[in-house]
Amino acid sequence: MANPNIVSVATINGVSLGWNLTNTLTTTLMTATAEYVVKINRIMCTNIHATDAANLNLYITKLNVTPAGVTNFDTSGDFYLAKVISVPANASLVVLDTPIYLNEGDILKGGSSASSTLDLILSYEAIID
Repeated sequence: MANPNIVSVATINGVSLGWNLTNTLTTTLMTATAEYVVKINRIMCTNIHATDAANLNLYITKLNVTPAGVTNFDTSGDFYLAKVISVPANASLVVLDTPIYLNEGDILKGGSSASSTLDLILSYEAIID
């Protein structure tokens, strides 16, 4: 398992991704690949439906890893960023505007209570040393 030294990196690539969420609440949206740490900077969700609200679920599945510099932590499992958060029709929600990190193998998953109703936009930096 890699945990790149983010002080002396070889490459930082800034990326934005988007999804039109389905009603499968466990859809894999992105997985941090080998040798990378992914710094998620911002996540926004927009309800594109004219009249109906929809609920957002968004969570990270962590692998069984031992992080450096801390004790007393959960090493694996699902950890929610948003759980059954209602997004009104024609409205946007800032889900995250303070950075978090995905380590190698961590998976961002989620979905909507209604297909083709919620759009998710995520900006991140892929970092490798």
